[in-house]
Amino acid sequence: MAKYRRKLPQLGGGTFITDGGMETVLIFHDGIELPHFAAFVLLASEDGRDRMRAYYRRYLDIARRHATGFLLDSPTWRANADWGHRLGYSRAALKAANEEAIGLLSELRGDFERPGMPAVISGAIGPRGDGYKAGRMAADEAEDYHSEQISTFAGTEADMVSAYTLTGTGEAIGIARAARAHGMPCAISFTVETDGRLASGRSLEEAIETTDAATDGTPAYYMINCAHPAHFETALDPSRGWAKRIAGIRANASQMSHAALDESETLDAGDPADLGRRYRQLMTRMPQLNILGGCCGTDHRHVAAICEACLPQAMSA
Repeated sequence: MAKYRRKLPQLGGGTFITDGGMETVLIFHDGIELPHFAAFVLLASEDGRDRMRAYYRRYLDIARRHATGFLLDSPTWRANADWGHRLGYSRAALKAANEEAIGLLSELRGDFERPGMPAVISGAIGPRGDGYKAGRMAADEAEDYHSEQISTFAGTEADMVSAYTLTGTGEAIGIARAARAHGMPCAISFTVETDGRLASGRSLEEAIETTDAATDGTPAYYMINCAHPAHFETALDPSRGWAKRIAGIRANASQMSHAALDESETLDAGDPADLGRRYRQLMTRMPQLNILGGCCGTDHRHVAAICEACLPQAMSA
């Protein structure tokens, strides 16, 4: 049974950290081949599951040192129907992989949690298409498409679902509606280009306000991921209601554009200390931010630097 589905602890305040750029860490640091950038394929073997456990424990150790909560996102960003088909997964095998992912996180939660240090299990959802290109799915189509994966998560110990790297409001609306239909709290995370706008040209303000209006404010909160803070920090107006709906940041380490990152054969790990300072500046402007992690190019060093820069003891120093 889901532990926090009826009351997400991150909505009550306190800092929650999460992991970094899972796929880039596994590929560039651990030397693991991930077809179609899909981490969930590792769940198919005991060795792969051990590698996933080792990956998460690096970040759980950081949370334990800083006595924070943790958002355990599943390695299922690519585990939806179209990508599963490309990877040779049947519908039954894909369902089993999503269930296995949550089972692994449940095991990790049991090892991590202490009083005042909750671990929320989130079923991670990725876009149907390319997270670097404008999303053009209509809301009804997206609701139907993503419902299968969300339904699977609803039958597990997942407390919520989190949709990452979304580039269009239609897909965001559809996911939020599907989550509501299956009784799952959801977070919606958009990605932006170097101009702070979605690939479609929409502003974050338009994307969040449109999604909220079409879903009666269904998302528990919003996030920004897969972009460097330099790409979106000036696009945020902390005084506006839409900006106050943003509770989490999972930024890239690199200031490169999505197009440049897509073509790069090497990993740009950026500057962890600078990234931590930028997070601190964002939190000073937007004190509601309490979910902190990384995306492409980040690893445990970046998340540790973010904690050093942003947690209360650091901010009072």
